[in-house]
Amino acid sequence: MTVLISVWGAAPGVGKSTLCGGLARRLADAGLRVDHFREEEVLTRPQFAAVAEAFRTTGAVGPETLIAATGEFVASVLASGGDVVIADALVPFVPTLLAMGHDEATIDAFLTDLTEVLAPVSPVMVFLDGNAGAALSRAAGREGAEWLDQYVGKLARYGVSPPVTDVASAVRYLARERAVTLAAVARHGWHLVVIERADELSPDEVLRAVERGLRPWPADRGPAARKE
Repeated sequence: MTVLISVWGAAPGVGKSTLCGGLARRLADAGLRVDHFREEEVLTRPQFAAVAEAFRTTGAVGPETLIAATGEFVASVLASGGDVVIADALVPFVPTLLAMGHDEATIDAFLTDLTEVLAPVSPVMVFLDGNAGAALSRAAGREGAEWLDQYVGKLARYGVSPPVTDVASAVRYLARERAVTLAAVARHGWHLVVIERADELSPDEVLRAVERGLRPWPADRGPAARKE
């Protein structure tokens, strides 16, 4: 059985890409065939060509395009015979849909279709929770002060709700993004592993917490949310 583990977080800088790399290495060392789907690859993987083209030509992407691309991706994963896909900020696309102006009812309907498409790869979400403001500061320290200005500017251009004009309002928006994402996933019965205060943990501590959260899975495939 192939498993898709999608990693999200409360904000950039909370450590999701570091976790993805560490988890991919750990599972590969255990003998599993692992596909590490990095965040930037959504614009280069062939199954998401239509998504990349929509962003390039219109700056937006519709729910139906995301569903079709995900279906192609699932088919390619199953054809490859891999054991695990570690996806950095891929499904369930809730932040993308919010940025495109979709309301929560539309997102809920989208999750119904998406969950059906993903059923063959038994989706699991790992969510790194924590202080969004602290995570943004950490990302800015790593990427440079201009990164934070660019991030705030990107959210402002999308016209998200609540509107973003500065770092404080970006933190407020990220709180909504977090709430909508976790609620939607929980309603649709995804296996959910939430790592609380991840921004206060070392990468090794986060990895160990995620491994504990994933340990009973996939034996227990019912709706579940474990907090570490």
